[in-house]
Amino acid sequence: METEKTDGAVEIARGVYWVGAIDWNGRDFHGFTTPGGTTYNSYLVVGEKTALIDTVKAPFAGEMLRRITQIIDPSKLDYIVVNHMELDHAGSLAELKKQTDAKIFITKRGVDILNGYFRGLGSENWDLEVVQTGDELDLGGKTLMFLEATMLHWPDSMETFLKEDRILFSNDGFGQHIATSKRYDFEVGDVIPDAAEYYANILMPFHMPLLRFMGVLDKMGVDPLQIAPSHGIIWKQDLKKILEAYRAWANGEVNEKVLVIYDTMWGSTEIMATEIAEAVRAAGVEVKLLNLRKNTRNHIMKEMLDAAAFAVGSPTLNNGLFPTVGDFLVYLKGLRPQKKKAVAFGSYGWGGGAVKTVEKELKDTGIEVLEPGLQIRYRPYEKELERCRKLGEQLAAVAKEQ
Repeated sequence: METEKTDGAVEIARGVYWVGAIDWNGRDFHGFTTPGGTTYNSYLVVGEKTALIDTVKAPFAGEMLRRITQIIDPSKLDYIVVNHMELDHAGSLAELKKQTDAKIFITKRGVDILNGYFRGLGSENWDLEVVQTGDELDLGGKTLMFLEATMLHWPDSMETFLKEDRILFSNDGFGQHIATSKRYDFEVGDVIPDAAEYYANILMPFHMPLLRFMGVLDKMGVDPLQIAPSHGIIWKQDLKKILEAYRAWANGEVNEKVLVIYDTMWGSTEIMATEIAEAVRAAGVEVKLLNLRKNTRNHIMKEMLDAAAFAVGSPTLNNGLFPTVGDFLVYLKGLRPQKKKAVAFGSYGWGGGAVKTVEKELKDTGIEVLEPGLQIRYRPYEKELERCRKLGEQLAAVAKEQ
C-alpha cells in the first residue's frame, strides 16, 4: 500500500503524519557529500492532544509549517518533542515558537544546548519539561515513550516510541541522506547502501552506545512496526534487515575485503596502488581501488565499514603527506573504525617522510598497523613491483583470517 497524501503531509498511521521538508539540492552536510540531497523529517501525532516530533532545518521552516497547517492550526499545537538539538532537526524551533505556546519535551543535556542556540530568541521563557528513559506523554489515544539515546550521536540525543502504533521516531538512528517524494523503503527500492554510508560517516564512532541503546530497546519491550528517522525514508518492509545491519555494523563484522586508498603526484604511487590491488584480487579477495581525488570521503568510509584491511598510499610532498591523504586521515581519525588492520605505502623523490607519517596517523586512530610500510624512490620497476605484490598478498591473507 502506498502512503496516503494530505496536501503535502503524509499519513503514516491513523493520526500520525510526516510534515517534514525535502532538500532536493542540498549537496553538503557538514563534510558529508550528499549528491542525492536529503530530507528533514518532522512528524505530527494527533490524539486528543497533539505533539510535533522534531522540526526541520531553519530555511525549510515554511515548508514544515505549511504541511502542519493542512492537519491542524500550528497555534493549537500542544507539545513539541525535541529528540536532538542539532540544527538540522531543531533549527526551526524559534520560528515555530512564534506561533505556539506548546510545551517542549527534551532531555536534561538538551536544555543546555537549546539555550546555547536560542538564548536571546525567547528560549528563557519557553515551557520545558525534562524527560528521561521510560517517561511517557499521554496524548489521549496516543502514548509517547521517551528513550534517551546518549551519544547517538550527541549527548542530548533521544528517540521516541509511539506505543499504540509501534512507531519508533529514531532521529539520527537508521537515517539516510536521500531526497525523495516517497516516504517508505518499499516505495524507493534498496536503501541499505544509503543507510550504510550514513552510519559509516555519522554513527561509526558510537558503536558501543548503539549496542547499549539496542539493549535498552529489548529491555523496554520496544518492538517497532515502523522506524521513522529524521533523514530519508521510513523503514517498514525492510525493518528486520536494517536492524540486523545495524547490529552487524556496531559489532564491527567484516568481510574478506581490502581497500587500497591513495593519491598520486606523478603517477608512481598510483602504479604501486594498482599493483597492490591486483595482487589482492589475484588472491581471491574482494578489493576496491580508491583514488582520493575521485571518490568522496563518505563513499570511502562506507566501503570501510565491512573491510577487514586497507592500505593508504601517499607521495611525499615537502617531507610530509600529500594534502588529500592528510585530509582523509583526519576524517578517518574522527570516525575511528574498529577491528581493522592497515599498511602504509608511497613514493618519494629527493626526500621521504609520507609513509612514516601515515603509519603514525593510523596508530593514533587505533588501527593495527602492519609494518614495515613500503616506500619506493622515484618510480617502481620490476623489483619494486614485486614488493607491491607481496604487500597485496599480505593484505589478502589478513582479510582471509577475519
